[in-house]
Amino acid sequence: MRQPIALRVLPASTVAERARDNSRPVMLVGFQHQGNLGLGYLAAVLRQYGYSVHVVDIEQPPEEILRIAKEINPVLIGFSLIFQFFIAHHAALLYVLREHGVNCHFTMGGHFPSLSYQQTLELVPELDSVVRFEGEMTLLELADAISTGCDWHGIQGIAYRGGEEITMTPSRALIEDLDSLPYPDRNYLPDTVLGRSIMPLIASRGCARTCSFCSIHTFYRAAPGKIVRTRKPAEVVREMRMLHEERGITIFLFQDDDFPLFGTVWRRWANDFVDELHRSGLPGKVIWKMNCRADAVDRDLFIRMRDAGLYLVYMGLESGSEQGLETLHKQITVAQNLRAVKILKSIGLMWEYGFMLLDPSSTFESVRDNLKFLRTILADGCLPVTFCRMLPYDGTPIKDELVRTGRLKGDVCNPDYDFLDPRLTDFYEGLTNMISLRGWIHGLEAVTVQLSTAWHEVAVMQRLFPKLPGMRQYKMKLSAITKRSNSLLLDVVEDLTYVYSDRREIKWKPEEVEASRQQVLDDLIAQRDEFVLANEELLLATLQREGVPIPTATAASAVMPA
Repeated sequence: MRQPIALRVLPASTVAERARDNSRPVMLVGFQHQGNLGLGYLAAVLRQYGYSVHVVDIEQPPEEILRIAKEINPVLIGFSLIFQFFIAHHAALLYVLREHGVNCHFTMGGHFPSLSYQQTLELVPELDSVVRFEGEMTLLELADAISTGCDWHGIQGIAYRGGEEITMTPSRALIEDLDSLPYPDRNYLPDTVLGRSIMPLIASRGCARTCSFCSIHTFYRAAPGKIVRTRKPAEVVREMRMLHEERGITIFLFQDDDFPLFGTVWRRWANDFVDELHRSGLPGKVIWKMNCRADAVDRDLFIRMRDAGLYLVYMGLESGSEQGLETLHKQITVAQNLRAVKILKSIGLMWEYGFMLLDPSSTFESVRDNLKFLRTILADGCLPVTFCRMLPYDGTPIKDELVRTGRLKGDVCNPDYDFLDPRLTDFYEGLTNMISLRGWIHGLEAVTVQLSTAWHEVAVMQRLFPKLPGMRQYKMKLSAITKRSNSLLLDVVEDLTYVYSDRREIKWKPEEVEASRQQVLDDLIAQRDEFVLANEELLLATLQREGVPIPTATAASAVMPA
């Protein structure tokens, strides 16, 4: 690969005094599921300085995106690449736009373009530039330069192709004061749960941890500035209150890389945040979810947060094997993972988890350790089994290690690796064929997704609706279905480990497993429909009393799993 040329950047004028011509709009294209805060902040900053911004969902047909681009004639189009395996999709879209006469400046941002800008520019030749790392100020300066016909090649925080060479300008510093940014653009209809509207937001940016499978810490360490920056608790609560009062939002999803909890400073931040919530009067009116590590779970603090509206905690447990945790550089133990789960259960907080059944260091023994761990934490049927295989993304230490040892396979869109024990590769293929991961774990129709949705509804009903008749019995039935699903799935996976390690006979037939999966779904939907329909009048009355717009469909059909 060609080596980039670093370009010396001349001092830029201040944002306020810089020349700009905002007579033409800016178009931003990216995934909009659950609201894309990255695009939202970019759009808000551009609008703050007078630009009209059109945010377009990349999941729309290419011909529709082309129609919009032709109609509005933007000064530039910015593409948000969230996951690297979507780069082929983005490349195809940019090709269509160029082939049909869209000649404005194309730029792209995100973790992969920032960390692998050379590959990005080579894989997507239609791009004019890449915006690296936090893009609010860089994209604004790029729009200003292009709109006024000024030379943009010296702007900080970009990379571009100059003839046969790829040029990288010095990185722009990370934004020090997150509260200096306007609230992100949220010009879309929010998702709902049982009629309650959901909205994402952040309290911080960055992550101080150094997990080997994650590129977040690499992303923030590669640019100048403080790695983790928090907003003022009062400003976060002010944004929540505004969204609640002006848009009726009652469920907030914090999308922080790592919610500020761990250590003396961030624990103080969390306590101040709780105090601000109580001062605002929001507890009892809104609920919120956040992401954290298991070693940040503290009983007293989490009770305080629960009483201030925290209803759901996502933890990246990742492994139930000490070997796996070491490989993933989680800097945590299995005992700490178990302790965190125990605390959350004991104080009545719903939780979700990320888990990697397989990683590059996996052995049959570590896989069985992981299965034992899952049986332990899910024995009560509180949540469905979920897991994945670790993938080596660009910008991660584990990908670099696989390259060094010659084990990396695949391409940018499908990075892969060989297991140290070739039988594990056969096991994973057999597992995929047996349980059809998309039907059991991944995809909107999957058992895990449907069970998780049902449990999420329970958590929302318990916090935002009056006490519903039959809730205790419904939860018992839901637990029984979840236990049955978990037991079957874990039994199948464990038996398959012995099929491939010890050449034991296969006990299961794919069609039998599929029939059992479908039965779990049928039972779940039947129980869920029965409970929601029995309480439909009370659910609707609560929403009407609070002035929540009621969908034309019934409460039950409006929230029916897909």
